[in-house]
Amino acid sequence: MLQLVIGNKAYSSWSLRPWILLKQFGIPFEEILIPLYEANTAEQIRRYAPTGKVPCLIDGPITIWESIAICEYLAEQYPQYKMWPEDRAHRAEARALAAEMHAGFSALRTHHPMNVRKVKPPKPRHPDVERDLARFTTMVENLRSRFATQGPFLMGEFSILDAMYVPVATRCRTYNLPVPEQTKIWIDHMLALPVMREWCAAAEVETWIVALNESAGE
Repeated sequence: MLQLVIGNKAYSSWSLRPWILLKQFGIPFEEILIPLYEANTAEQIRRYAPTGKVPCLIDGPITIWESIAICEYLAEQYPQYKMWPEDRAHRAEARALAAEMHAGFSALRTHHPMNVRKVKPPKPRHPDVERDLARFTTMVENLRSRFATQGPFLMGEFSILDAMYVPVATRCRTYNLPVPEQTKIWIDHMLALPVMREWCAAAEVETWIVALNESAGE
């Protein structure tokens, strides 16, 4: 059986991405959770991943780290689930947007770290966060205007693209970030998914506290 090494569900946005992909497609796996920011966290994770960071997927003798690489591996291993759009042009666009998420949006991540347990009042935002948020909402509004008739996800059907951007959906809720109508509809849909409710419910009963994530945006 596949094994997925993840961090705290309250805070680990990178862990959420492959986790929700596996869950949404019903692919069985063993979850190995290692609390983040503990004295021995990196040492514990290096038992599985050479980077000392989560997530990490283990498939027998094969080890894959980095969220986007894990998602690509799963798409190859389970082609029946069509984790990328079938149309070649749409698939290329989805890959580009997923890579953009993986490499960018640093201001949004830095100033608004994921914390699915909190909903905070809106506050003035850093100009770099405004740029990241504008890019995100422009992307979502464009995709939903084009693919709305094909389903409720970014490009109609659930794909790796939704998995890559779902942590932004949690941040929009946590920090009360303003978004246009179609973006809000997508966010609400993603957060209402049974698998997301499962993730958030597990986060609620975690006992670990990361002070930086708790105080961000206050």
